[in-house]
Amino acid sequence: MKKKDTMYIGIIGGSRCSQETAKLAFETGALIAQQGWILVCGGMGGVMEAACEGAVSCNGVTIGILPGGSREKANKYLTYSITTGLGEVRNSIVVKSSDAIIAFEGSYGTLSEIAFANISGKPVISLNSWKIYTEHSKGNILFVGEAQSPAHAIKMVKEELLLRF
Repeated sequence: MKKKDTMYIGIIGGSRCSQETAKLAFETGALIAQQGWILVCGGMGGVMEAACEGAVSCNGVTIGILPGGSREKANKYLTYSITTGLGEVRNSIVVKSSDAIIAFEGSYGTLSEIAFANISGKPVISLNSWKIYTEHSKGNILFVGEAQSPAHAIKMVKEELLLRF
């Protein structure tokens, strides 16, 4: 894969998640770290915390773009945390700070990040996330594709980034 300096991979998903989703997020975070990529997320619990824990378990770097003005509620696996005081508006910063997005199950915050990624032209790989139908979107596709596993998601990200860099 051609390489710009370092790839920043956004992990998006719910601040609460099932054990199954947490396991997938952990494995995905570990795989991101093994690629030498930096994990970017919203810095809170659930999917974000599990992915960060996975990355840190493989000596990876994690960045959390926090919704509040304090680090008190941030997950403990962040290498760096950025307080914003912007609430959900910080979702656009997570996307803009990432070269590609891997989306897990989540609520409307996750959906907004998928939309921001689409607007920004960033590839989105889904691992059991929102299903978007594009019948009325005039050909705009929100997802690059749906991954079957964390390893498949990483493969898809590599393929997309190879096309872009």
